[in-house]
Amino acid sequence: MRFPTRNPTAGLTALLLAAPLLLTVPHAHAQSTPTDSTSVAAPAPPVDLPATDSHASAPASASSSSDQVSLDDIRNFSRVYEVVRQAYVEKVDNKTLMKAAITGMLSGLDPHSEYLDKDGLTQLSEDTTGEYSGLGIEVLQVDGGLRIVSPIDDTPAARAGIKAGDSIVKINGTLIDPGNVDEMFKQLRGKPGSKIELTIVHDKSDKLIDLHLVRENIAVSSVKVRELEPGYAYLRISQFQEDTASDLDRKLGELIKKNGAQKGAVLDLRNNPGGLLTAAVGVSDAFLDSGIIVTTRGRLQDANMSFSAHPGDQLNGAPMIVLTNNGTASAAEIVSGALKDNRRALIMGQRTFGKGVVQTVLPLDAEHAVKITTARYYTPNGTSIQAEGIKPDIALADLTVNKADSGPVLISSEADLPNHLANENAKTGTDINDDGSAADGKLAASDYALSQALNVLKGMALRQSPARR
Repeated sequence: MRFPTRNPTAGLTALLLAAPLLLTVPHAHAQSTPTDSTSVAAPAPPVDLPATDSHASAPASASSSSDQVSLDDIRNFSRVYEVVRQAYVEKVDNKTLMKAAITGMLSGLDPHSEYLDKDGLTQLSEDTTGEYSGLGIEVLQVDGGLRIVSPIDDTPAARAGIKAGDSIVKINGTLIDPGNVDEMFKQLRGKPGSKIELTIVHDKSDKLIDLHLVRENIAVSSVKVRELEPGYAYLRISQFQEDTASDLDRKLGELIKKNGAQKGAVLDLRNNPGGLLTAAVGVSDAFLDSGIIVTTRGRLQDANMSFSAHPGDQLNGAPMIVLTNNGTASAAEIVSGALKDNRRALIMGQRTFGKGVVQTVLPLDAEHAVKITTARYYTPNGTSIQAEGIKPDIALADLTVNKADSGPVLISSEADLPNHLANENAKTGTDINDDGSAADGKLAASDYALSQALNVLKGMALRQSPARR
């Protein structure tokens, strides 16, 4: 389990969630995978929906006389409530019982409907905005302790010298053990400007290091853009936040301005738990000139929506590969489905998670809300991916690659033979062995799926017309 931390932000209304993830639409918020050391939420795939009236009336059929709650049902509920309150092995207060009753009612519907209290709303808001108050570290619980997955650049953790692989031994002088790890983790969160003391140990070291840190507001970018090699862009989206689409537009634009038009791009959505629907629609629209992106259908009129692409493709039609796996969920599946069905990109990797339903957050008051499933969503071809996911066009096993052992080779080309004729067009100082295979091997050893995606992408680029190239 990973633990992230973020700052609460304003209002929530409607959203789409995937099993450990979440999706949302305009003015909606969603949950996603944890990213910082100060929160303990399971990822929820996100998708955005337009704000829904919290007082919307249910369909007329719901109030038909044949579906009324009987007095016997009400009496049974009251009796069970009293039996638990009076006879349960430990005393339970009325507030706890009522919350458990509401939670049970919603959890019995599906895995995504739930009751949100103040902490739940805060976590939802933090995951959607990518902003939180903490130290700037991603923490993993390992064997009853807390291990640093990675520090975020220019944060208190990074400036203090915390590194990936470090372990947190104490927090504010208290030793972390399996019995208190959850409570100790919560202490990593706090208000901006508040102080905290960590005792850490670096990987492969036994020296304890005491660090005095001050929490800050931290914004985590969900988009990374770089060139895999000249002309081939790598676009990594870790989740769909409020600013994901604009961040992608800006960073990809800067890359193209600096290095020129790209021959192709790999969009990496592996282990992306989802996020806001508006962000998923915006990212899809960045690579489509026209066509449906996603539609949603539910019982209420506000749940029936359709999103279409606008003219303008940032890559100008250059081929694309989308990398997916079983952790690609919710909003990430919306993007995958939109690019696949519109024949804009090939999907490579493994089947996606399969979360194809929409949740709407209906506020009850300032600190409580109900998140309930209100619609299903469909890819441009009208396909529901619920509980099935999206199958890749090119399947890839989850493999790692090791370089094969080989003995030294004395002669590997004509150039190694004595008295060979020189190439009259050869450039001085060129290395004929630098054919790209070494770089390909390095990439394959570090990320097999990405290396395969790049090779396929090159083949797609070669098939384009000379004018397009």
